[in-house]
Amino acid sequence: MSNYTYINLYDRPTLIQDAATWFHDKWGVPKEAYLECMEAYLQGETPYGWYMCLDGDQIVAGVGVIENDFHDRPDLTPNICAVYTEEAYRKQGIAGKLLDMAVEDLRRKGISPVYLLTDHTGFYERYGWEFFCMAQGEDEPEMSRMYIHR
Repeated sequence: MSNYTYINLYDRPTLIQDAATWFHDKWGVPKEAYLECMEAYLQGETPYGWYMCLDGDQIVAGVGVIENDFHDRPDLTPNICAVYTEEAYRKQGIAGKLLDMAVEDLRRKGISPVYLLTDHTGFYERYGWEFFCMAQGEDEPEMSRMYIHR
């Protein structure tokens, strides 16, 4: 197993362009939207951060935190978003470590609980997340599962 580096974008701001491109490539959300959120974080306009796992200089996994992850429950905030691990790096606990980093970073800032919208079952529970309710995702035909981490 490689020796991965886990970072908070705040600690490595030079990665902003690469990070925005990487998240855009995974989720199809415009790169500019990621840049806007990341720049707000780096400039101290929001406490919501971005966390990545690097293998050398390559981003292999990441998660972000935003106000609302495109759902109909604006009262459930902030939200973990854009959770992704490259296929070759899955099943190593990388996403779990990034989720823990995000939750702990927010907790240090006095922000708790944290929410997450997903269609997955069984994955997030391994990392201390609990099912909270169903929520309607924007442009989604079916309701999705909202999880909470206290």
